[in-house]
Amino acid sequence: MRLEAITWERLGDLLAERLLDLEPGDGSPWPRVAFDGAPAARPGDLAERVSQALRVRGRPSLVVGAEGFLRPASLRLEHGHRDVESYYDGWLDTGSLWREVFGPLEAGGNGRILPDLRDPVTDRATRSSYVRLPPGGLLLLHGPLLLRHWFPFDLSVHVLLSPGALRRRTPETEHWTLPAFERYEAEIDPVGTADVLVRADDPRHPAWGG
Repeated sequence: MRLEAITWERLGDLLAERLLDLEPGDGSPWPRVAFDGAPAARPGDLAERVSQALRVRGRPSLVVGAEGFLRPASLRLEHGHRDVESYYDGWLDTGSLWREVFGPLEAGGNGRILPDLRDPVTDRATRSSYVRLPPGGLLLLHGPLLLRHWFPFDLSVHVLLSPGALRRRTPETEHWTLPAFERYEAEIDPVGTADVLVRADDPRHPAWGG
């Protein structure tokens, strides 16, 4: 895919413009968008930027971070604090995401979403209030390894880091997670799967295609 240099501000505006015409494939009134990328790629920053651009254009959206739906530490760390297989397969509470986020946005749903379930730092329930997303409002879900779960996204954005950039920008204490992203690239091919690709090796000068 040919990538073109762009600013983050311009990228947010262009993505927002594209999302204005996004129609869910299942008849739902709520488009669902993935912002996929390793934590070091900061896909949540782009999701927030797009949300702001949508707001200026009169379209409501809700930014949801997958880190708010991790399984309890007693389950995700059952095999140790640095188990790559668990990180890849068992950290995300996909059942809760389906129940609290995707289910309410299906055709015939009520649009009532829980924005987060568990604080990833304290491992305690957040007790957040439900948010009702009006028809036409967009879900902007960000997090790592999202494209391997068969979530019903209507458009996906992958924020890419080269292996070298990923290692440089990942804290050394988290380097044990890097093999999970190598496996993700090999098994899922997010570069080829995503509808929009953003390369962010230099955080000041992104490039994109899509």
